[in-house]
Amino acid sequence: MTENNIKTLPARQDIPQSLKWDVESVFADDAAWEAALTEAEQLLAQTAAFAGTLAESADRLAAYMQTRERLLMALDKIFLYAQMKRDEDNTNPTYQALADRAQGLGVKISAAMSFEEPEFLTIGEERLQEWLQKPHLTVYRRFFDELLRQQTHIRNQAEEEILALAGEVCAAPRNIFGMFNNADIKFPTIENENGEQVEISHGNYIRLMESPSRKVRQDAFHGLYQSYAAAQNTLAAMLAANIKKNVFAARVRRHESSLAAALFGEEIPAAVYDSLIAGVRAHLPLFHRYLELRRQALGVDKLHLYDVYAPLAQDAPKEIPYEEAVETVLAALAPLGEDYLAVARTAFTDGWVDVAENKGKTSGAYSSGVYGSKPFILLNYQGNLNSVFTLAHELGHSMHSYYSHKNQPYIYSDYEIFVAEVASTVNENLLLRYLLNKETDPAQRLLLVNHYLDDFRGTVFRQTMFAEFEKLTHAAAENGEALSCQFFRDAYYQLNLDYFGEDVAVDQDIDMEWSRIPHFYRAFYVYKYATGMSAATALAENILSGDKAKVDAYLGFLSGGCSKSPINLLRDAGVDMESPLTLNSAMKVFADMTDELEKLLSARN
Repeated sequence: MTENNIKTLPARQDIPQSLKWDVESVFADDAAWEAALTEAEQLLAQTAAFAGTLAESADRLAAYMQTRERLLMALDKIFLYAQMKRDEDNTNPTYQALADRAQGLGVKISAAMSFEEPEFLTIGEERLQEWLQKPHLTVYRRFFDELLRQQTHIRNQAEEEILALAGEVCAAPRNIFGMFNNADIKFPTIENENGEQVEISHGNYIRLMESPSRKVRQDAFHGLYQSYAAAQNTLAAMLAANIKKNVFAARVRRHESSLAAALFGEEIPAAVYDSLIAGVRAHLPLFHRYLELRRQALGVDKLHLYDVYAPLAQDAPKEIPYEEAVETVLAALAPLGEDYLAVARTAFTDGWVDVAENKGKTSGAYSSGVYGSKPFILLNYQGNLNSVFTLAHELGHSMHSYYSHKNQPYIYSDYEIFVAEVASTVNENLLLRYLLNKETDPAQRLLLVNHYLDDFRGTVFRQTMFAEFEKLTHAAAENGEALSCQFFRDAYYQLNLDYFGEDVAVDQDIDMEWSRIPHFYRAFYVYKYATGMSAATALAENILSGDKAKVDAYLGFLSGGCSKSPINLLRDAGVDMESPLTLNSAMKVFADMTDELEKLLSARN
């Protein structure tokens, strides 16, 4: 504490070792990282030397695939260490530099390997299938089956090299947005509920939107969006450039649309995307019922968009020590079986988790790790209910990585992004059910139900609205329409009117929300949050049924990596993403929780 009794963050060196991740298990020190970088450069030269020879024989192809894997595994570890050390303290220039050098090596490797796909295809499908019968190549069958599926979208070697070299240029819109959004934008100062002057920031915006004071919420909402509106034309130009980049990438690879290109890589049928939007729109009356209950709970005549984060529970939430959070999460995951729990326990004894916030540490939370490393978790534990759910969420990611890496060869060890949020959200669902089953205090139950419904709102309804915005803006670009700032504002405002309904006051400032969403710079990514939540809800119901076969099927999914398409992996686990029943099942849980909310609010009143 300072003389003014203001709590300050500790420096990295003041954090106890027991609360830090074991980054030394990746590389013992920076010197070991430098040595690995030198070795990777040598491996890069060896890999590049295979150019022009891959069609010579099955043995030559196998030698290349093995050398290629050694190079990519080395790059993974180099990236991981640099990222972890930078994220421990972003103000440290040493690790800023290491992260930049790792990225530079990645670009060099991508360019040097650009010959491989066109050259693989020169082998010819008949001869390739014959070679894949040989013992030292059979492991690569799915890899080459995928390549053959994609061959109409692969250009010749010279064109592929140009596309690889253009990678950094094509990343410019996202990078420019990141610099603007994280460094240059300035937000106003408002007065909080305690009469203190507080500058709005990315970090405190949601906290301000959760204020019990409606004026604070309103001031924060208008202050944030008016700041973006001050740069609206620049922001529109950034997003338009990114959309046009996506259209260019789809056309140069001969896809019929940007959406088709985004779905093709993971073998996701277009019906999954379209039926998600249609299904969520069909359930909007259920969403509107929840919003009406929120209005009643807050005691306002008309619900505004700055009211949707306000907590409904009036009692102060409990402080939850980290050790208690760990035990709670482990207890909640007991339905997954003792083998799963035994591994999960090691996360907290073997240096998987970086727990505490310190000066310069990357904000938020994530799970990371590579083949051959521990699955690491970055936290900034705050001792509240959200932090406990975050711990369960990130542990879900890490356990998914653990099982995939343990059960798959390197080439199939990373799961696809489409299923990346499934395991994490399953864990959150199991935690919620565990806490509700043991909690009898109505105020605490209201906290839990409010948490679930708000999370579902943000993950399913909100992300699907985002997905619809992406679809219509990319379609407009493909049809030659002008992507002006006014076009973005009008389209986004209309979507909010559609989703929130006529009983909610849709504040005009929301028409700038598109300008602050980083995920819009990752083409057609956001829908995966909604499909992931739907799949996870169904899987959690299966797990809680007590049917061991269903639990085993789920563990099989965790172990699958990318050995099958994500749609087939989920189908094997008991969830069909092409059926409306999956989304309907998730909506049934949302409806049940809304019923519980109504009962709790009625009892309180």
